[in-house]
Amino acid sequence: MTNFGTMWRRGFVLAASVALLAAAVPGLAAAQDDEVVVMTYFGADEGQAALLELLAQYTEESGTAVKFVDVGHEDYKTGILIQLAGGNPPDVHSNWAGARTAFQVESGALAPIEDMWAANDLDSQFPQGLIDSAATYDGVKYLMPLGYHYAGFFYNPKTFESAGVEIPTTWDELKASCDTFNAAGITPIGLGSINKWPAQFWFDYLLLRTAGPEYRASLMAGEASYTDPEVVRVMEMWAELAAANCFTPDANAFDWTDAQASVANGDAAMTLMGTWITGNWNTAGLVPGEDYDVFEFPVIDEGVTTAVVGPVDGLVSAAAAKNPEAAMELIAALSTPEAQTAWAVGQGALPPNLNADKSQFNEVIVKALDFVAAAETYNFNYDLATPPAPSEVGLDMFQKFLADPAQDINALLEETQAGVAAAFENQ
Repeated sequence: MTNFGTMWRRGFVLAASVALLAAAVPGLAAAQDDEVVVMTYFGADEGQAALLELLAQYTEESGTAVKFVDVGHEDYKTGILIQLAGGNPPDVHSNWAGARTAFQVESGALAPIEDMWAANDLDSQFPQGLIDSAATYDGVKYLMPLGYHYAGFFYNPKTFESAGVEIPTTWDELKASCDTFNAAGITPIGLGSINKWPAQFWFDYLLLRTAGPEYRASLMAGEASYTDPEVVRVMEMWAELAAANCFTPDANAFDWTDAQASVANGDAAMTLMGTWITGNWNTAGLVPGEDYDVFEFPVIDEGVTTAVVGPVDGLVSAAAAKNPEAAMELIAALSTPEAQTAWAVGQGALPPNLNADKSQFNEVIVKALDFVAAAETYNFNYDLATPPAPSEVGLDMFQKFLADPAQDINALLEETQAGVAAAFENQ
């Protein structure tokens, strides 16, 4: 089992001391014994308002005060590890299901939620596939799925209509659409990769649509190599799109919110992003089906297993939580169909609870639900399917590629493979 002292020595936690996080997140140090502390990465663009309403409702109904601690999305990835390592964790914190939760489980940092799960009969309320892939680690349930997402092409129908472009269903049609949009003075694909992770969906889907989910899983596990022909082909295809001026120029200078804004205002036609983008657009007053819509990543190779990509956001409780009973009560309260419906509508997510009121969702979210239902596999996106340290090497590679798509792909992949191999060896 990996302990947090080992994590620090190996560089998974990039800060030097717990005091650093206490300075960045003062609310943790000020927590009272009679309140439950909740720490999340859900910012203003990620449904925070909806969560705060649910927490206020919980306090009103239970009488238990909730102290909400907000940590920025990128800072959270390191910050939560520092907090867990320092022995003063929040009672409840949000987690991305998959490799990041597995890492915390293996470190002994999380408390099982088996008793809470059984007491609320959650086996009957959540899909078995989600229970197996997102909630359960080493045969024990640790994470309660709060919402999940579908990553696809979110687009502005008006730009497609004005440029005379049909929804692309093949790779060749996607490439051809770039020429048409560019001729019309519209950036074909909005992309903002300053924080690296928005680029991962391109690598994910290109690999899934060519090599398939089994090969991708072996690459994520360190069993296949980034120098394999399958990966070389993916990067060469990505470079084809870049050479055709498909993407936002200098994408590494922008964030995903910049990319989504460019699609909303018609400067760009589409962006490859998750369903959380709809919550952002709904807040801005855009009308689903008129101002924005969604379509699937096109088929590349016929016969490859149909797959979709996305993250599952969940809630976990620290093994060292100061208020463990209240933590479990709060997690249970947010597992109900009513809470998950409210969260999904507010964030722009898909509800894990099978009894959620799907009549509350707009037509674009319903399409996303249909795409997920029709797919043969649901896959965690790259940085959730790969352990934290190796995933950082891959994310760095995506950003380096976008800085110069015409560079020597083989050299870039050799460098990446060496870094990934070292990261797996040291974990």
